[in-house]
Amino acid sequence: MTLAFRNLKARPDDPVERWPLEAIQTALERGSLEHWRRLAAAIAAEPWGPVARRVEEVLRYSRPYGVSEAMERALTGTRERAEAAERHEVAAAVAELVRESGLSRSEFASCIGTSASRLSTYETGRVTPSAALLVRMQRVAEGAQVPPENET
Repeated sequence: MTLAFRNLKARPDDPVERWPLEAIQTALERGSLEHWRRLAAAIAAEPWGPVARRVEEVLRYSRPYGVSEAMERALTGTRERAEAAERHEVAAAVAELVRESGLSRSEFASCIGTSASRLSTYETGRVTPSAALLVRMQRVAEGAQVPPENET
């Protein structure tokens, strides 16, 4: 069966990024695996992008049999993977800032107002620091000097 959009300038063979909401609804309700895969690929490329948002919107009021659960899993799974990758990226940035500072982990943690154990959770990605704390870390890394040894 061939998919057709009625009263729309978009065509089914256009990139899904160009499809308006009505076209996405039509594809979800009457499309084939080919159309659903194209939508899933666009969601994977931009988990919070316009196609993902339109699919989300359609799924709020239309529950196409056989595809609605799959599209919800595509949205959820893709977003979870993207968030995990972002947490990993933040953790790597924190570890790099500690290295750049030249301070020990304990000294760096003290300079940003936290404990060494909490800093460790940021470096491993178990906890994501706030934006304000990241700014503080950058400032310490840019201006930190290794404290002089105690003279006795």
